[in-house]
Amino acid sequence: MNKVKMLLVFLLLAFNLVGQAEEQLKTMEPVVIEVYRSPSCGCCSKWLGHLKENQFIVKDHVTDDVKTIKDKYGVPEKLESCHTALVNGYVIEGHVPASDIKKLLKLKPAVIGISVPGMPVGTPGMDMGGRKDAYKVISFDKDKQNKVFSRYEGN
Repeated sequence: MNKVKMLLVFLLLAFNLVGQAEEQLKTMEPVVIEVYRSPSCGCCSKWLGHLKENQFIVKDHVTDDVKTIKDKYGVPEKLESCHTALVNGYVIEGHVPASDIKKLLKLKPAVIGISVPGMPVGTPGMDMGGRKDAYKVISFDKDKQNKVFSRYEGN
């Protein structure tokens, strides 16, 4: 019986800690994010909605030349996606989850930014029913080093 009680206490503590971490991310002060996207891209506007739902103040810049923005801010070609955003000195490329952007802003690593290369199904803005591709959020720095920032499992 003592083992069962200890297990229950452990589980309650674990759920409490997870809940506290999620609440900290939710209560973060609103942050302005500047998004540069093509006028013909529907998934980009869905990603903007995801950001707004997660307390970001979105400044939407529709442009026919997103590539110039990517080049200007140092997005490596192999990490490119359909839109580029700027937030507090960092570059956000593609369908990066809001939680990873908040994590980046909290940790403040010495990187240029983070990216979800391509357009994986199941990322924010790329919702297609219940299907989800496995994908990684990749950080990139001025020395052209890339590292896995977060991993997401598919189904």
